[in-house]
Amino acid sequence: MLDGAARTLGRLSTFTTREALPVARSAFGVARDGIDELGIKLLGRDFEERLRRVPIPLGGGGVDPFGLDPSWAKYAIGGAAFFHRFYFRTIVSGIERVPASRVLLIANHSGQIPMDGVIIAASMFLDAEPPRIVRSMVEKWSQTLPFVSTFFSRVGQVVGVPENARRLLELGEAILVFPEGVRGVTKTFAERYKLTDFGLGFMRLALETNTPIVPVAVIGAEEQYVSLGNLHRVAKTLHLPSFPILPQLLLPGGVLPLPTRYRLSFGEPMRFDGDPDDDDAIIEEKVLRVKATIQSMLNRGLKERKSVFW
Repeated sequence: MLDGAARTLGRLSTFTTREALPVARSAFGVARDGIDELGIKLLGRDFEERLRRVPIPLGGGGVDPFGLDPSWAKYAIGGAAFFHRFYFRTIVSGIERVPASRVLLIANHSGQIPMDGVIIAASMFLDAEPPRIVRSMVEKWSQTLPFVSTFFSRVGQVVGVPENARRLLELGEAILVFPEGVRGVTKTFAERYKLTDFGLGFMRLALETNTPIVPVAVIGAEEQYVSLGNLHRVAKTLHLPSFPILPQLLLPGGVLPLPTRYRLSFGEPMRFDGDPDDDDAIIEEKVLRVKATIQSMLNRGLKERKSVFW
């Protein structure tokens, strides 16, 4: 009986090494070639050249000090490019104003899911000159999620603590910040394009590191999921920041955001002087200037927009 089992295992081993593995490798190669071909259509043939032009200080493991892996970033940008160029058909203006050195991109936040961050990051890599990999500050709790924490770090996202932000700016990186936080992304349809309170942390960081702030106005995300309200008690029970009422989820394909037309507008860089340890009231005056600038950009963009979808 043992001899029969051994012969069976031997045949299985021979089949695996001589037949199954070559077939699997071939299938993987075909899939990879297909993905790469699709990537060329999405990203353009200059993608690899643009990626090489982004300075990434890689360590021995092929990742940067924060875990960014260029091979992971390549496919993440490919997915973002699909939504940026084909699904939302983003119109980008003023991106040439973004400094090539360290910078804080400060944007309005909306849409129930952070697709606005994905589109800004895609635009900064595909449309900016020179191309940039944007770092976003993610919530600490995301590090407790299996696989998610690894994915975030491999595509360049960093836990949102001041030490990480300062280090990134010292390295000349571009950091994307949504000062509205969860309050912004969970706005209802009736509250669209009305900025909520801004946090003060980004201004203290800008003052401490002498970093310019570029205001960014995002139009289109507010309508991608039409929220009629939030069930706060349900959200609290489920330990979620919100539980939106989204009628479109009842429709076929409603899980996907509506294909609204995104419009990104990058404003003139703003520089601020002062002590980062000043009282909140002093810091808030500076923050309100940034908030007012973004609100003005939103109002102007909405006035010029002819359609939500075109």
